[in-house]
Amino acid sequence: MRDAANRPVYLDNHATTPLDPRVLAAMRPWWEENFANPASVEHAMGRAAEEAVERAREHVATLIGAEAREIVLTSGATESNNLAIKGAARFAASQGDARRRIVTVATEHKCVLESVRDLAAEGFEPVILPVGGDGLLDPEALRAALEVPTLLVSVMAVNNEVGVVQDIAALAAIAHAGGALFHTDAAQAAGRIPIDVAATGLDLVSLSAHKLYGPKGIGALYVRRRPRVRLAPLMSGGGQERGLRSGTLPAPLVVGFGEAARIARLEMALDAGRIAGQRDRFMVALSAEVPGIRVNGDAVRRVAGNLNLTFPVGADAQAIMQAAPGVCVSTGSACSSASIEPSYVLRALGLSEAEARATLRIGIGRFTSPADVDRAAAALARAWRMTTQQAAE
Repeated sequence: MRDAANRPVYLDNHATTPLDPRVLAAMRPWWEENFANPASVEHAMGRAAEEAVERAREHVATLIGAEAREIVLTSGATESNNLAIKGAARFAASQGDARRRIVTVATEHKCVLESVRDLAAEGFEPVILPVGGDGLLDPEALRAALEVPTLLVSVMAVNNEVGVVQDIAALAAIAHAGGALFHTDAAQAAGRIPIDVAATGLDLVSLSAHKLYGPKGIGALYVRRRPRVRLAPLMSGGGQERGLRSGTLPAPLVVGFGEAARIARLEMALDAGRIAGQRDRFMVALSAEVPGIRVNGDAVRRVAGNLNLTFPVGADAQAIMQAAPGVCVSTGSACSSASIEPSYVLRALGLSEAEARATLRIGIGRFTSPADVDRAAAALARAWRMTTQQAAE
């Protein structure tokens, strides 16, 4: 392994977070010592695996103020979002519900936007609301959309590109006043900001372990029990997870998710304070070297670790990244990184194509050190100077 001084600085914690060593330690026995299927309750190893899964489910539930039996385990937030949106729509239609409108926001993750759009082929009406230049949804825009009877509203709690925090409690209240269910994709929120599903009035909440220092390949959907939210499953099978998500549960991943959730609940405030300090240190250093650099999204309503930065006119974010190979950042959502198009999220905020192409997403996390942010700021500043000079020649 390379020493720390030569290792790339990882500032892409919105794409994924590193696995916390404590999470790995909790997972290892369920690969190495007890590999049993949690559904094999006829024997001791299966029962032990089932008990471990249920303890983990309790930790995930506690993180968001839910009951363990309201947590449906999935492969990640993409599956959870699909199950929440398509499952709610299809169940309602099967019961003769006449409502067909489904409302979401232009800056949502692709899996939400595409799930809503896919339902148009089944007779539903997708409504995509705009955001302001700060990245926030105007509550009055939602209220106006709900003048037509609406089945479901889906609004992301924390945006995965610009880090802004929507007023989910207020938006959920508006949705409920209009008779709609309220779903939030909380993949970027859980473990970064407090979530209380009961106090906030949430019906459906999507979670992903690898956004909170847990393993990839496991997530969850909170499905409220009182009053009960009903969904149609996406897959047929053995009826696991209350019949909503059939398939063998991956016990090591579930245990890791539970441990990551437990740690996040205990250390969230400490993490946020430390991360905000590193963010500010990074921004001071980079701003001193790159005059005119701008942070996108609301300046206050944002998670601690996010900086979505537009470099001055003439800069090219891809060129800056190539000129700073020792820094791991991104130009937008990792799920859309293969696209050559500028970020649709930034365009929704009103940025021009040139501005969007000059923008980098910085994600600072639990394990980011002061030395990391100092190295990254210096490297990105050098890369900006070099690329802009080359472009001018």
